[in-house]
Amino acid sequence: MTLTCTNVTLRQKALRNDRISLYLDYYPAIRNPYTMKMSRREFLGIYLYAKPRNEQQRMFNQEMLNKAEAIRCIRVQSLINEEFSFLDKNKQKVDFLAYFRAKARERYEKWDCVCNHFEKFCGGKCTFGDITVELCEKFRDYLLKCKQIHHPNSYISRNSAAGYYSTFRALLKIAYKEKMLRENLNDFLEKIEWKEVKKEYLTLDEVKQLAATPCRIPVSKQASLFACMTGLRISDILKL
Repeated sequence: MTLTCTNVTLRQKALRNDRISLYLDYYPAIRNPYTMKMSRREFLGIYLYAKPRNEQQRMFNQEMLNKAEAIRCIRVQSLINEEFSFLDKNKQKVDFLAYFRAKARERYEKWDCVCNHFEKFCGGKCTFGDITVELCEKFRDYLLKCKQIHHPNSYISRNSAAGYYSTFRALLKIAYKEKMLRENLNDFLEKIEWKEVKKEYLTLDEVKQLAATPCRIPVSKQASLFACMTGLRISDILKL
């Protein structure tokens, strides 16, 4: 089987106000690991003087071209490492916490909570190169013993820890699919087992009795009935 590596070419695009924008042209197109869309161009945010008027502007242009060429070389190296399954050192330096926060913004409240716990656990700094089986196991132990973020005098329950760790493992799976991680670490991680709990709930007759009971605060009564019908938590209803 013959492997064809993507070519990366540094190109220029003329703009208004006598400026030139530098960008990288990929052929064939590559997939953006964040948007998952195929793309041919990567604009570098580096600009040149289209008509340099003096030696300083000419030196500036040359310096920017050198920087753009350095970025091009880094991209080529990353693509070769990706193609032939070598360890990509540049990807290892990517901020894992920033990646976690970005994924949390796309989802729901629990992801934010897990992200906050992980940030506290790792001291606010973590790259993809730091994500190992050992670190994930330590985070598992942390969740089983840690206190709540917003209620520091109370420990999180075992089921909350199980849910948080499940969310964290879901993040690892996404990172693996997006080729930010070389291994599917979930294959080596032990989940936190859920503890069976007895849930209290109202019978249909009790819900009817609740609906018929007067309340001085109508919105509280509506919220209670809404919770009964939907199963939403108090925190979710308060947000609504």
